[in-house]
Amino acid sequence: MLPAFAPLRYLPSPLLSPCPEAPLRWDAPLLAVLARTLDTRFQDARLRAVAPDFEGRRFTLYFREATLLIRLHPREAGVFVLDAAEPPDTARPLAARLRSVAAPADDRVTIFRFLRVRGRPAEVDLVVEWITNRHNLALTEGPERTIRLLFQTREGERPLRQGHPYALPLPSPREGVDEAVTADRWRAVVEAEGSRGERRRRLLSTFAWTSPLNAGPLLEADPADGWRLWCALGEVARGERPPTAVVLETDRGLQPYPLPLPGVVHHPAGDLLTAVARAADADREAPSPTLLPSALLDRLEGRVEALRVRCARLEEQVAGLDDPDRVQALGDLLLARFHEVPQGQPSVRLTDFAGESVEVELDPTLAPDANARAYYDEAARIRRARERLPGLMAGARAAWDAARELLDRARGGEATRGEVEAALPDEGTGPDDGAPTLPYRRYRSSGGLEIRVGRGAKRNDDLTFRHSAPDDIWLHARDTAGAHVILRWDQADNPPARDLAEAAVLAALGSRARTSGSVPVDWTRRKYVRKPRKSPPGLVLPDRVKTVFVEPDPEVERRLRED
Repeated sequence: MLPAFAPLRYLPSPLLSPCPEAPLRWDAPLLAVLARTLDTRFQDARLRAVAPDFEGRRFTLYFREATLLIRLHPREAGVFVLDAAEPPDTARPLAARLRSVAAPADDRVTIFRFLRVRGRPAEVDLVVEWITNRHNLALTEGPERTIRLLFQTREGERPLRQGHPYALPLPSPREGVDEAVTADRWRAVVEAEGSRGERRRRLLSTFAWTSPLNAGPLLEADPADGWRLWCALGEVARGERPPTAVVLETDRGLQPYPLPLPGVVHHPAGDLLTAVARAADADREAPSPTLLPSALLDRLEGRVEALRVRCARLEEQVAGLDDPDRVQALGDLLLARFHEVPQGQPSVRLTDFAGESVEVELDPTLAPDANARAYYDEAARIRRARERLPGLMAGARAAWDAARELLDRARGGEATRGEVEAALPDEGTGPDDGAPTLPYRRYRSSGGLEIRVGRGAKRNDDLTFRHSAPDDIWLHARDTAGAHVILRWDQADNPPARDLAEAAVLAALGSRARTSGSVPVDWTRRKYVRKPRKSPPGLVLPDRVKTVFVEPDPEVERRLRED
């Protein structure tokens, strides 16, 4: 059974200074100790289900006694222990026991090995690759390790395909994987002539367990001290000496590590999972560990943004209301000066009741008395709006505040899935009257081309595959969750650059990167976009992709809005 322990609570430490630009980094010594820590904590633990979140690049394992969250996005990668939770309906049942957690020597890979409680094949492995800019995850079955589920960023030199056997990276060719090298051999390498960059590259290519995380302290130390530090790294990685988990204050921010490094400020952390949690917690730009699907958070973010826009529009309407008494007075003036008002003219200048000259706008198609009635009707409309809008504004503001508060709690892992789903309108209905809506919002580019922006993950698929033509231009913000965008286009050549850029701005605004200064947006013909079998809503694979960089300017969205 899983040993009793208190799940981590991710409390920030007053000693730690956040550095939001720097994600956590992973090297072989860190992952070797992390694997042993997980192996001890979860040995023989009973797994109930797994939940892949392809769009959010997260994988959740629901054990009976705790929940393990693996995040693979480069900006928020990590492993987090959370309270035991009931698997959601979308989770995939997997009754199994954890046999071991291991890391291949001198490599950035973690292997979870399970044995099914019932069913065949009995062997199930979860392989996580923590290679920089290539975080992969594969769930495999059987002794051949046939891939049944695959997260993938880049393959490197190995082909990774669902339904094919998984191949581990080649064993490390570096020296000192299994045992320490001699002090003389160490000195010969680190004292060889060359620039600092050349010495660093030589160190990293020669000796196992070295990495950009520890290369600086290894090279800056006296060769004898550097060799002893390297020996300690290898012994900790191989399990020959106990680790001393710390959080380092590096030049790139907070970093968990299995032992202190000379010259680097550090803080004790108890164990490595605690160190990972503290370092991730101090990164205020990274999402807090939460079991909510990223698609659900995206919908809630969209709800918050829609309510913000509604509040802004209501405020604009209130600010734009004219004085009803002034408008009614113009109608009175037209009737009083009836015989001075020419028909068929756009305006007339009259002397008002105070003796001032006033320019009165007219509808040339209406008679003078009909123009007066139009002013009376407008004055009545303004009075009704002044009575109705304050209540609408108060309701919209309250709904916006409640949605923002819920979003903050959801990001912090404090809101339940039921709370979030109850606060969201049904994706297939409009916000007010429940009438069916199109799966997209419609815009018009400066060149007159129609632009369609998807209304959420489930409806993105509908837009892309049912409401577009093969030669239309398909756009999506790169490497982040967001709306599919279709620029209607039926020509053989590329669309005009300005229209394409405007569509790209809408794609950036409809993504999680909407607050960034510059957003890369991928585009291709819609006929080159395909939907993988059994993939979640909104997930597609585009081919022949080109990229434009745009600034997500909300003014562009307001200018192009058609409905």
